[in-house]
Amino acid sequence: DCHQYTNRTCEECLKNVTCLWCASSSRCVEYPVRRVLPPADLCELHSARWGVCWVNFEALIIAMSVVGGTILIMLGVCCCCCCKKKSKKQVSEGPDKDDERAAREREKRRGRQEQEERRAEMKSRHDEIRRKYGTV
Repeated sequence: DCHQYTNRTCEECLKNVTCLWCASSSRCVEYPVRRVLPPADLCELHSARWGVCWVNFEALIIAMSVVGGTILIMLGVCCCCCCKKKSKKQVSEGPDKDDERAAREREKRRGRQEQEERRAEMKSRHDEIRRKYGTV
């Protein structure tokens, strides 16, 4: 029961985690579990202490909101940066690799065609020489 710590110290009251210390009235009361914030008729936020005596409830809420918001913003920025890096990497690597591969294939085909043309030319020369000297 938190009421037994009324008119004592904040530290004694807050040893029990279900208790809320009201510094303005030096009362120790049960924390209203059904509500996130204690109602003003129970204790004002600037004089309410919960968890630790050196931080009032109002400052605790503000600090936790700032820290939580900062973490969410940092996560969002990191996700955006990672997604942009991936998309840039895929865009820059994709067509270049495909273009290089296609260029290599064209060179191979062109080399084969040139080689076939040279062979055909050499064969026709040899055939002409054979006909000229009658060795066909």
